[in-house]
Amino acid sequence: MNKTIEKAEQNLLHTYNRFQLVIDHGEGNCIFDTDGKEYLDFFSGIGVFGLGYGNKKFADAVKAQVDKITHVSNYFYTEPLAEAAAKLTEVSQMDKVFFTNSGAEAVEGALKAALKYAYNKDKSNDHEIIAMDHSFHGRTCGALAVTGKAAYREAFEPLISKVNFANINDFESVERLVNDKTCAIIMETVQGEGGIYPADEDFLRKVSTLCKEKDIVFILDEVQCGMGRTGYMFAWQKYGIKPDIMTCAKALGNGIPVGAFLLSGRVAESSLVAGDHGTTYGGNPLASTAVSTVLDIFREEEIDRHVREITPYLESRLDELKDRHSCVLGRRGAGFMQGLILSVKPGDVVNKGLEKGIILLTAGTDVLRLLPPLTIGKEEIDKMYEILDSILAEFDQI
Repeated sequence: MNKTIEKAEQNLLHTYNRFQLVIDHGEGNCIFDTDGKEYLDFFSGIGVFGLGYGNKKFADAVKAQVDKITHVSNYFYTEPLAEAAAKLTEVSQMDKVFFTNSGAEAVEGALKAALKYAYNKDKSNDHEIIAMDHSFHGRTCGALAVTGKAAYREAFEPLISKVNFANINDFESVERLVNDKTCAIIMETVQGEGGIYPADEDFLRKVSTLCKEKDIVFILDEVQCGMGRTGYMFAWQKYGIKPDIMTCAKALGNGIPVGAFLLSGRVAESSLVAGDHGTTYGGNPLASTAVSTVLDIFREEEIDRHVREITPYLESRLDELKDRHSCVLGRRGAGFMQGLILSVKPGDVVNKGLEKGIILLTAGTDVLRLLPPLTIGKEEIDKMYEILDSILAEFDQI
């Protein structure tokens, strides 16, 4: 492992502080390093492996497509593209989809669509966007512009159109920022990187109503919280609202790089047209096969229902940890997107977890984040509890 790490560091641009592990393969809900050590995975590649590792139907479909063709460019149609688009628009209840290569790229497209929609109304390009503090939408310039942490943005400013930041679950903070130039409001339905903050139903409903009244494009970022992670295919579907644009990625491809932004018919008809947006690889046959197969498996195995059924058990075990350990100050989250608020550095807990065979991650400055594959069961939750119980006990007196 050390030789591989040294070789990688000689050649890779150091923009990640990687764990000192070399991962070899995955099986079920566990991954293994090149020394053969097994790790219970409560990380899932930052929410990517919704189906876990080694799903045979998924692997067979992707392998078969590799043998046929992986890329044709968007000057042509393919059957996998048509199938993926039909299935994703159906399950999302949206009308049109544009496939991308990542979540950040999906956010870029969503912002462009909102800006073009506003431009078509008044032919001006001085529009403003409202985003949320604590938010995270990606590392590209447009996505950075609406990310609610100044430290991520300041070295790269000026970015896109003027962006004002409100507080999630504080509707008055949103209302104060709305003016005649406001063209879009963007938020994560459940904030991830910023600290696992779910948007309240009342807040979502009020923002949705405000956007309808003022013809503002309402964008929900479901890159991390979508695809069944909260127990619904998309987190907003629990609340009886509907965005004008939605982004998704991560578990959409179960490890094959793919994202998408989806639009309502009204916004699609009055925003991007031929020549406004494009991507060489987006929606290629390989990625489309992955999306189509993932959606089939989600439907056949009722993944979202499984998450809803198991969530109370996961939450109860995490609440037990909160009650048992003084270093745990609270819990918040939705479905299989949970966070424990700590009085100690969550990174230290993550490192201890690696020693004891569990992979976790952090969110914000004080949150231990749990994003397991959507296929975990009670036995794996119990194993997570036992490992975390022993780790947190070491930090209770700090």
